[in-house]
Amino acid sequence: MSIERARSRRFLTAVAALTAALITPFLASSSSGAPAADVPLPPVHAGFDYQIGGGYAPPAGVDVVSRDREDSPAAGLYNICYVNAFQVQPDELDEWAPDLLLRDADGDVIIDEEWDEAILDISTSGKRDRVAAKVNGWIDGCASSGFQAVEPDNYDSYERSRGRFGTSAAMDFITLLSGHAHAKGLAIGQKNTADLAEFRADTGLDFAVVEECGEYEECDSFTEHFGDNVIVIEYTSKGLATACAGWRDSLSIVRRDLDVVPLGSSGYLRQTC
Repeated sequence: MSIERARSRRFLTAVAALTAALITPFLASSSSGAPAADVPLPPVHAGFDYQIGGGYAPPAGVDVVSRDREDSPAAGLYNICYVNAFQVQPDELDEWAPDLLLRDADGDVIIDEEWDEAILDISTSGKRDRVAAKVNGWIDGCASSGFQAVEPDNYDSYERSRGRFGTSAAMDFITLLSGHAHAKGLAIGQKNTADLAEFRADTGLDFAVVEECGEYEECDSFTEHFGDNVIVIEYTSKGLATACAGWRDSLSIVRRDLDVVPLGSSGYLRQTC
């Protein structure tokens, strides 16, 4: 999540929260996420490393690692599997049916310009089911590879959908993923999206993976609903300092370079409290 994206998100918070509040009774009356009683959660206040840009030997003191779904888990640690669930990476466009790519009124694919990623169309129940079938296949791969949890990214894609879908569709879709993850014995993390943290029970989400909550002073928006089951990634010295000042004794906190490159690559940075 970029700084500009985080700023724009703030303008949408009130609208998103109101919309979510209005649709919650309907969401709760439909299928909600499976209970997470039997899935292993990440240890809280643990050494954490964010390795979604490529795996490498975890530094000393690290107990929890997040890696891309195409990477292998780190032996002996708690591993979170990163899945780009709501958007499409540029080299994977041809893997999706054209009608599952979100389009504007002119028929052009709507792109998250920050990352050059097409947004998936989850605007209808039928399309949500089809997208979930593919993403759940990736979740199956995470489970068979030995990951203990999954981190579906871009839950907040409704903010970039140009009104083609909203919070209700996003929550319905993440609920499909959480139910499947739990059936596979995996915990599932909410990625960012403070606006929807209060609905975690309805959507079946177990913990949170949050970028820049220190930078934008919103970590408490997640701890209010997830307790200490919050993993924090910061990208600036200010964000790290704020996160550490408030939560160094309770949360898992790390600062990484914005591109999250592997150790040994140009630009690599990793700091902790």
